[in-house]
Amino acid sequence: MKQNRKTLLNLSTKTFIQVVVLLFVLMLVAVVLTYVIPKGEFGKLTDEAGNVLVDEKGNEQLDFTDYRRIEGASGIPIWKGLLAPILVFGSANGLELIMLSLFLVTVFAAFQVMSDVGGIRALVGRVASRFEKRKGLLLAAIALVFMAFGAFLGLFEEMLSMLPIVTALCVLIGYDSFTGFLVSIIACGFGFASAITNPFTVLTAARLINANPMEHIWYRIVIFAVMYLLLLGFVFLYVRRLKKDPTRSLTLAHDETLRAAGTAQDGTALSPENEKRISRIYIVFLLLGLALIVTCSLIESLRGVTVVVLIAYFLIFGLLAGFLSAKAAKPVLKSFGKGIVGALPTIVFIALASSVKYVFDEGGIMPTIVHSINTLVSGHSPFIVTLVLYAIILVLEFFISSSTAKAILVMGMLAVVSVSLSKQMLVLIYTFADGYTNVLFPTSPVLLISLSMIGVDYFKWVKKSVPLFVLNLALVVGFIALGITLGY
Repeated sequence: MKQNRKTLLNLSTKTFIQVVVLLFVLMLVAVVLTYVIPKGEFGKLTDEAGNVLVDEKGNEQLDFTDYRRIEGASGIPIWKGLLAPILVFGSANGLELIMLSLFLVTVFAAFQVMSDVGGIRALVGRVASRFEKRKGLLLAAIALVFMAFGAFLGLFEEMLSMLPIVTALCVLIGYDSFTGFLVSIIACGFGFASAITNPFTVLTAARLINANPMEHIWYRIVIFAVMYLLLLGFVFLYVRRLKKDPTRSLTLAHDETLRAAGTAQDGTALSPENEKRISRIYIVFLLLGLALIVTCSLIESLRGVTVVVLIAYFLIFGLLAGFLSAKAAKPVLKSFGKGIVGALPTIVFIALASSVKYVFDEGGIMPTIVHSINTLVSGHSPFIVTLVLYAIILVLEFFISSSTAKAILVMGMLAVVSVSLSKQMLVLIYTFADGYTNVLFPTSPVLLISLSMIGVDYFKWVKKSVPLFVLNLALVVGFIALGITLGY
């Protein structure tokens, strides 16, 4: 008898409503702030002939020393604020958001096919059997690999495509999907912030203020190692409690779906021969996808089209792998469509989370916020200045999740702000403030989507992760203080 399967993204109505309400309230707060904070603008940088300078993307370069307050200007029109989740797709960042939405839809659809043809069970079953007696080592290795992806290559959004595999693997070896979430998405986020050569934070920020990204790289390597041990301690503490009482798992219902994913389309169990054949197909599929991600990240000319390349890959080869596994087209196409439908709520999250920045841009209050930094940091000790800058970037991170966009804004401003800090310290502050909150703030689409994929409520995640982020903050402040003492 054919089973009535759920989609991989089993988003409950309660969770969906909670997230939507939270993001909508944040958007309304942003609208109110445009009426409270004065509107302002920066002048443009020009050459000797008076021509406005532009960057490599054709954007006009701003002169952060030339701030002008716009008198008598009111906030963003109410209608525009309410329609921001729709209008944001027509903004300057609209194409990027559309590509991200298409990427997530095709990834979810491809993995829905993989689940329905028994690919997930076949693939992770082989890995689980090999690490049956070395489960802890497997978790540590996965976390290290994902942290390295974030720290060296700046990968984050792309790793959503690996989450279904890691969560299924963790379930099969006796843990749960939340464990897989920790050693993949959270590890990648920690690596992104504990950046060593991250092109979107370290390299971009260093280039914007003419700093050498390789100078004192040893310090960032030490930070990476310490943060890895912190995350690993959190993971092992959780799995230890889970082993004592499996009912404490945050993903009990979701994991039942994963455990049932080892059957074929008609509801029967896979034969050993078919399981071996399907696992080989998907090993090739995943390795090729991972190779594409790494290649696009390493080649500068391809970084801007990474998402486009991955959309095409998961669309074409996701279907092809399904056809080869199931040896039939109709059920595979049906699964692909089911995956697309199941992923649609994530587009709502993306639209609402991105609306906050859109409202700020349309309200013209960001220049006023940036201009206020000069006043806040003047006349204080280097340590106090560092903490103030860190706090300010954290606030900006809440509203602007894009690392590149925030780097252009923040580092361009820091390049002209008079502070007694080295360029390396300015880059370090930026990477600290930009990355760790990618897996904490509700304005991070990747966090919300990944939590939805494992069926965990956002507020439960915040409650569970409080000890981790308190220790993380203490270590960040400690590394900042130590860096200033050592002359970093």
